[in-house]
Amino acid sequence: MTVPFLDLSAAYQELKSELDGAYRRVMDSSWYILGSEVTTFEKEFAQFCGAQHCIGAGNGLDALHLILRGLGIGPGDEVLVPSNTFIATWLAVTHAGATPIAVEPDSATHNMDPARVAKAITARTKAIIPVHLYGQPADMDPILSIAREHGLKVVEDAAQAHGARYHGRRTGVLGCAAAFSFYPGKNLGALGDAGCVVTDDAELAQRIRELGNYGSAQKYHHEAVGFNTRLDELQAAFLRAKLARCDEWNSRRQAIAAHYQTRLKGADLILPHVISAAVPVWHLFVIRVQQREAIARSLSEQGVATQIHYPIPPSRSGAYASLGLEAGSLPIAETLSREVLSLPIGPHMSIETADRVCDALLTALDGHG
Repeated sequence: MTVPFLDLSAAYQELKSELDGAYRRVMDSSWYILGSEVTTFEKEFAQFCGAQHCIGAGNGLDALHLILRGLGIGPGDEVLVPSNTFIATWLAVTHAGATPIAVEPDSATHNMDPARVAKAITARTKAIIPVHLYGQPADMDPILSIAREHGLKVVEDAAQAHGARYHGRRTGVLGCAAAFSFYPGKNLGALGDAGCVVTDDAELAQRIRELGNYGSAQKYHHEAVGFNTRLDELQAAFLRAKLARCDEWNSRRQAIAAHYQTRLKGADLILPHVISAAVPVWHLFVIRVQQREAIARSLSEQGVATQIHYPIPPSRSGAYASLGLEAGSLPIAETLSREVLSLPIGPHMSIETADRVCDALLTALDGHG
């Protein structure tokens, strides 16, 4: 038996009638852009998060970019971003014309370290973007406190944290606005690219809605230099079908993660650490292990697929060579990039399959001890 990293076909099989019905609704309507499916999904997802407003976007990167543009952040400004994240967080800042300033993570949670946030603030800092990495909320209270002290905006990158909670509140309502991705592999995934912004700020929501629709609130009236990044009807319809199962599917992920934590306790690896305020939704289950490549190769030989999130920190990518961040300047992110290994996890994975992964991993560790 082989174990895939994530089985997307199983999600379709479970929701086949709902997803097929969503497709037929849109095709029968012959309305494909900014119709009732988008409007209804925006209301439903805002309610899911506990927010006042949701604005659909073409993808998660665009959603984050629109927030920064909507806040008026641009050339000459600095935005604090995690050193350990997918590059989209940094790209959104760059696309807005601002400069990303890397903040190292807490080595236990892999999320932005609040103690380092305070030290990174300068007179040019305008915003902080904590990422709820792997589906675990960042430690938001101290970050928000620092932001208030310095008059900064806090924008959540919640691309991996649909439904996660921090002190009982959903991600998406912890800062001034949040960006979500609905990439197919996410906890709430579309069947193509999609994203959204969530906020309680009515004025910001309106600016973002206009910016994403050619800078227009009324057809052919363009009051801003906008973009074309909209959630389409078909993806919104699919997302509505999946949103109804999001909490249930997150619970299944949580059960697999708990089983991993129990079975792998005491093994020669570092397990995920969860802060007491957080209830993660386990978009990813990421361990740290020495001889990562050898361990991953052994797992593959035993039929278990793994992935690496992320093998190259943004600071070491060619896209940001101009920042002059030399090797070793962000040592925690660079260490994580050499040691992290993501194990299979998903809502359609059984405990028996999780045991298969654990058995294979323990065998691999014994063989490379």
